[in-house]
Amino acid sequence: MSTVLKTFVAYLKRPALYPELGRKIIKNTIKRRSPFKGKAKTNHWAASIAVSQKEVISRLFSMDTDNFKSAYADILEKANAKEKECPVKMGGAGAMELIYYACEFTKAQNVLETGVAYGWSSLAILLSLQKRNGTLYSSDMPYLAQDGDQYVGCVVPENLKKYWQLFRFADRESLPKILKKVSSFDVFHYDSDKSYHGRMWAYHQIYKRLRPGAVFISDDIGDNSAYQDFCNRMNISTCVVEYHGKYIGIFVKEYVPLIRAK
Repeated sequence: MSTVLKTFVAYLKRPALYPELGRKIIKNTIKRRSPFKGKAKTNHWAASIAVSQKEVISRLFSMDTDNFKSAYADILEKANAKEKECPVKMGGAGAMELIYYACEFTKAQNVLETGVAYGWSSLAILLSLQKRNGTLYSSDMPYLAQDGDQYVGCVVPENLKKYWQLFRFADRESLPKILKKVSSFDVFHYDSDKSYHGRMWAYHQIYKRLRPGAVFISDDIGDNSAYQDFCNRMNISTCVVEYHGKYIGIFVKEYVPLIRAK
C-alpha cells in the first residue's frame, strides 16, 4: 500500500482528524503553491542577519550554552539511544540549547509547543520546567502513515512526563483545547504545520497569549515568508539563528528592538 493511501485510510479510521484531512486535501490540490509563498525573499533576508545559537542566547538571555550538554550528558546519551532504537523515522533534534535557555530566562511555568516527533524539544523544555514544577502543553499530529503514535516523545524520560500534557490532534483542534486550560505562556516553540497559512494562523493565536517578556521561537522559517511577514505586521524585532543549514526565528515579546524584519 502506498504511503498516501495508507495515510488516507488511517485518517478515515479517526473521525476526530477529519477536519485536518479536509484541510490537507485543499492544501495539496487548490493551494499547492501557497505553502512556499515568499520562500526566496525570506531565505535572502534570514541569511543576511543570521547568527549562531550561542550568540543569540548570549545576546537575548545573557547566558552561556557551554554547560548544557555536560550537565545533562547522561540524559542526552540515553535519549540518543532511544532514538536509534525507534523503528519509526521522525524529525531529529533541533536547537535544544536555544529552547532550554529560553525556559531558563523566563523562569517558565507554562510552555506551549507544536510538533513533538521524537520529543527532543519537549525534553529540552521539560529539563527546565521540572525545576519549577511547570507544565509543557504539546500539540502533535499522529504519524498516520507509519503507525507511530506510541513512539512520539520516545526520548523523554518517564520521570519528566508528569510535567507534560500531550494533545494528539492537528494544531487547529489542539490549540483551542490548550488555550481553554491556560491563559498565558512564558515560551512558545513552533515546529508543526510548515505551510504559510498554517503558520500565520498559529502565530496570531498564540502571540496574544504570550505574556510580556515571553519568548517566541519558530523553526524552519525559511520554508516561506510567514514568520518574516508576521514580524513586519506586528512590528516585532527579531533575531534569526542559522542551525544546520536552516533558520530559526526568535524574539522576546515587547523587547527593545534589535533587528527589524524587512
